[in-house]
Amino acid sequence: MQKNRLEAFSDGVLAIVITIMVLELKVPHGSDLHALTPLIPVFLSYILSFLYIGIYWNNHHHLLHATRHINGRVLWANLHLLFWLSLLPFSTGWMGENHFNALPTAIYGINLAACAVAYWLLVHTITCADEENNTLRFAIGRDYKGMLSVACYCLAVPLAFYHEWISQLIYLAMALVWVIPDSRIEKNVPKIPA
Repeated sequence: MQKNRLEAFSDGVLAIVITIMVLELKVPHGSDLHALTPLIPVFLSYILSFLYIGIYWNNHHHLLHATRHINGRVLWANLHLLFWLSLLPFSTGWMGENHFNALPTAIYGINLAACAVAYWLLVHTITCADEENNTLRFAIGRDYKGMLSVACYCLAVPLAFYHEWISQLIYLAMALVWVIPDSRIEKNVPKIPA
């Protein structure tokens, strides 16, 4: 199977997800700076989710660039990831509209954890489908960074009921850990023609 359609479809879905998120930023009815104040939580949650979508898009691009073979299981694993990513506009909007209250913040963490697990499943499915690609398998390694992310998201969910800002800091810290593209693939996989 060719991976080009998978990449194009994924890029399109992520573009739509970002578009839906930005549409949640409603134009204020006033013309002074005070009119922007109610939008601050919504805007901050948008920035965080935009960052996460960018991280997934970037790492997804690197992963597929290094992949030589895909199959039907990879297509389904990719759809599974896109499903969880497509829920980010909902969890982002709910969290922002409710000023980072406990339950929306926890649901956002569950959404992030589900995205991280789905990405891990996609990576695992690709390495199984592309069995002869030992370089990719070596580049992925044991994926401690991915496991740490899932653990941190799972920790942040109950902490949201203790203090929402602890969870928010965890979400931000994990985004900052991933903001630089996953260099394991770049360093270990030789240049592959597009």
